[in-house]
Amino acid sequence: MQIRFTERADKDYAKLPADVRKAFQKQIGFLLANLQHPSLRAKKYDEANDIWQGRVNRNWRFYFAVRGNEYVILSIIPHPK
Repeated sequence: MQIRFTERADKDYAKLPADVRKAFQKQIGFLLANLQHPSLRAKKYDEANDIWQGRVNRNWRFYFAVRGNEYVILSIIPHPK
């Protein structure tokens, strides 16, 4: 599998605090190795549009889609509590 960022995800990533960026990079490694890695807590967020949610850390989430052999990162945002 490969990772591809949308334009929005690129902008979100550029704005992340350094500690969140580092945590996100670690989580992407887990995603590439195993979608079911416990740290990701990956789950379907929007079944109709095939959008998944993954955990960056306690306060941040990222949203992605699985398209062929790619994980398409859609956005990285603070957790909507």
